[in-house]
Amino acid sequence: MVTAAGIGIVSIFHSVAQTKENPIIRHMYTADPSARVWNDGRLYVYASHDIAPPRGCDLMDQYHVFSTDDMVHWKDHGEILRASDVPWGRKDGGFMWAPDCVYKDGTYYFYFPHPSGDDWNQTWKIGIATSKNPAKDFKVQGYLENVDALIDPHVFIDDDGQAYFYQGGGGVCKGGKLKDNMVEIEGELAVMEGLEDFHEATWVHKYNGKYYLSYSDNHDNNWNDGVKGDNRMRYAVSDRPLGPWKSVGIYMDPTNSYTNHGSIVEYKGQWYAFYHTSELSEANGEFNDWLRSVCVDKLFYNTDGTIQKVKQTGMIAK
Repeated sequence: MVTAAGIGIVSIFHSVAQTKENPIIRHMYTADPSARVWNDGRLYVYASHDIAPPRGCDLMDQYHVFSTDDMVHWKDHGEILRASDVPWGRKDGGFMWAPDCVYKDGTYYFYFPHPSGDDWNQTWKIGIATSKNPAKDFKVQGYLENVDALIDPHVFIDDDGQAYFYQGGGGVCKGGKLKDNMVEIEGELAVMEGLEDFHEATWVHKYNGKYYLSYSDNHDNNWNDGVKGDNRMRYAVSDRPLGPWKSVGIYMDPTNSYTNHGSIVEYKGQWYAFYHTSELSEANGEFNDWLRSVCVDKLFYNTDGTIQKVKQTGMIAK
């Protein structure tokens, strides 16, 4: 595994501290942010990595971790995992897509999609790597059995300690319980009912006793006509972590990226929506390749529990 020291990562992004603008990471291209708050008081973002010069999403090959304690200064902890660290993975590597990470009983569990064969779209597995540290020393332990060949793993741990696993792609979203060991499914996964126009990027959070499942939809502005933007971010609400769900609406309009993938988290009393755009790529003259960059903006609820439309800020205010 390549370590942060081995690749000479700069710890603090001074440009972010000075500008306080999106995207929050500018020295490399990042996507699919999974934002988590751990007991050390810092907020961590686990992100995939778009390779530059562009080589296609099939060659996304590594994960990085970033953290902050003030939402202004971001520390890059370096690379934590790449395809060559996966013993059961596709021999040609690549395809390290949207991950997630959770903490339970002294261990950090990092879930990531990766194919095991050349027929990558039919051989997706959900790998599991563990560590005692939130940002280093992750070792692959294997993969989840009895799950579909779907991407975008996500784990939600409820107030009672019960963990739930979700995955989805291509219009299918499934969820179910995880056993206490966090590496086995209890029973079988079930289709999440009640979602409107689901595409991918499942994320579950809890607010005022209600469960919120957010995701990207299938909206397409037809890029062949030169119109920017695609996925909108939608959400549904339920009284139970596995639904049935009631579709509520859109909480984020399309960015200027062909895809979007988000997470919602509370930090120091404020809720935030993490997502990605291609604004930095466009500014660097690489827009046609829509390399992506992680962004974050504040998220607000109405008194009835609905989510206000997130105002995207940064290089191109929306």
